[in-house]
Amino acid sequence: VQLEESGGGLVQAGGSLRLSCAVFGRTFSSYSMGWFRQAPGKEREFVAAISWSGGTFFPNSVKGRFTISRDNAKKMVYLQMNSLKTEDTAVYYCAVDLGSHGRVQDPRTYSYWGQGTQVTVSA
Repeated sequence: VQLEESGGGLVQAGGSLRLSCAVFGRTFSSYSMGWFRQAPGKEREFVAAISWSGGTFFPNSVKGRFTISRDNAKKMVYLQMNSLKTEDTAVYYCAVDLGSHGRVQDPRTYSYWGQGTQVTVSA
């Protein structure tokens, strides 16, 4: 399985970005997907998840600002980020859960990860 993120970049605070994650090599529709981020010197942090059935999960830090969606036909997952804050600056990673039944917020739940895409939010 390979995952490839795109869509990162530099944006001013209050702006928006949409990240994309392409999944290669596996049947996609049966698996849950997650987005995490990692800022320098910090642990990897849960950002969003979407189950195979379309259920979504967010931490309080992004709830109401971020949305996650998936297109099973295209094997894509998207993270729409609105009202961005400087504290959202990080490398963003997508990941796939191949059925571990672990907590969506736990990075150990996910089997494969992309290389990440940098998001920088300026003041």
